[in-house]
Amino acid sequence: MEWMTGALCARADPDLFFAVGAAGPTLREELAAKRICVRCPVLRPCLAWALDSGQAHGVWGGTNAEERAALRRRRGSATPRPPLSTALH
Repeated sequence: MEWMTGALCARADPDLFFAVGAAGPTLREELAAKRICVRCPVLRPCLAWALDSGQAHGVWGGTNAEERAALRRRRGSATPRPPLSTALH
């Protein structure tokens, strides 16, 4: 995970990236974290790592837990499946 050394969040308040709650201050902290992510040079590898490792909390790669869950669902539905005829053999 070499990419972490170049992450802008490494120099930010970790509480921004792991806010607790679902409204008010938590939403403001999440937006502040995402503003940092948008400028981060390692946004893509961070998001890929979060998706691959199943991070269920916090802001990673500019996404929150719900956004990553949606990406995982889309990623899973994009997986090619064998034709039904071959699956029955």
